Amino acid sequence: MTVTEHTRLDPRLIRLALVLSLGAVAAQLDTTIVSVAINRLTHEFGSPLSTVQWVTTAYLLSLTAVLPLTGWAVARFGVRRMWMFCLIAFGLGSLLCACAWSAVALIVFRVLQGLGGGMMLPLIRIALADQADQGSMGRLMTFVIVPTQLAPVVGPVVGGLIVDTLGWRWAFLVNLPVTLAALVLSRNLVQGERSATRPLLDVPGLLLLSPGLAVLIYGLTSYGDAGRLTVVSVAGAAAGLLLLLGYGVHATRIADPLFDLRLFRNRSFSASALLVFIFGGSLFGAMLLLPLYYQRLRGASPLEAGMLLAPQGVGAITGTLFVGRILDRTGATRTVMLIGLALAVAGTVPFAIAGPRTPLVLLASALFVRGIGLTASLLPSITATYATLPKSAYAAATTGTRILQQIGGSLGTAVLAVILQRGSFPAAFWTAVVLTATAALAALALPGRAKD
Repeated sequence: MTVTEHTRLDPRLIRLALVLSLGAVAAQLDTTIVSVAINRLTHEFGSPLSTVQWVTTAYLLSLTAVLPLTGWAVARFGVRRMWMFCLIAFGLGSLLCACAWSAVALIVFRVLQGLGGGMMLPLIRIALADQADQGSMGRLMTFVIVPTQLAPVVGPVVGGLIVDTLGWRWAFLVNLPVTLAALVLSRNLVQGERSATRPLLDVPGLLLLSPGLAVLIYGLTSYGDAGRLTVVSVAGAAAGLLLLLGYGVHATRIADPLFDLRLFRNRSFSASALLVFIFGGSLFGAMLLLPLYYQRLRGASPLEAGMLLAPQGVGAITGTLFVGRILDRTGATRTVMLIGLALAVAGTVPFAIAGPRTPLVLLASALFVRGIGLTASLLPSITATYATLPKSAYAAATTGTRILQQIGGSLGTAVLAVILQRGSFPAAFWTAVVLTATAALAALALPGRAKD
């Protein structure tokens, strides 16, 4: 079937995507909801912010460290078993977090929660890509995009309501019904058995790649938090880069590395990976700036700021109504991506020139356009990842792009945080605009049309 032969989606695939999206909702919302509760936790446990902040940091590092295992785990145990394991680990971690009696206990339980949540998004993409063809990939992948886009918008609102009305423990308990529903509904829908070859774990590669990623991201996060270079941030970034360099040398010398760097020989995959890295920085970095703009310059509360960001979520949902269909019908990956980037830039520029009295209606319209642009940018970058790869490489490709998105997001957030602390909102937003526009260079390397 060619991409122009547009067919109706298989109802079973729609059900599969909906069930998988439940896991994405739980994992994505958890991060933003918990961030709202940080201030409350400092009073609850009588601990300094420097300690309680590890509730967020520990989860991020745990989530990052487990990512390199995804490809091997899928081959060794199968998508279905790993999906069930991750849901159970995430749900159990959430329950233990809600029962935490001290800041230290909560931090430890967040590590367990991160081990489950870290593989969820890659597994969703692997499960869908494995069962879908290029004629339905765009529409199915919208189920992955929507939670990613809505979480930073809905999370602060939901988190504020939960923490203010029910208490901080419910910031974790809210995950349980969603996780349980996903676990029950997944039993007869999620497929994917383990590989017949039963690959051995690349232990040396794991000892280089996972700590390298975690230490690098910790260094970048420390840089952003401090607003300047510190011993911790420099040492972390340097150690992380050295470990990753060591992994690069190791991976070229063995037949079955944890993540096969030879994938970057594929032009479409390399372009998608670069796009995800650059766009991860502008996407996650801007999501740091937007709520702060409303709170610091417009005097909005965290709850009000979350509601003011709602137009971006509406735009993202609107984008899903037609972007996936356009990709599946035409396969015009590069064109859709460039249009999406242009819209994302157009929706960000008003904030770069905005001031304390800029009409909120104008900013809401810009956010709506930005939401459509983000969907139209992210969706092609995901579908292009698999366009010219065999299905046997899907797990490794998903792992690689997810790792790069995580690094790009941490780097972009750190850089924009430092620019904001040293400069102003316009300087930070213009940097986000430049990052987004730069992604267009990588988009030019994407295939003009998807191929089966």
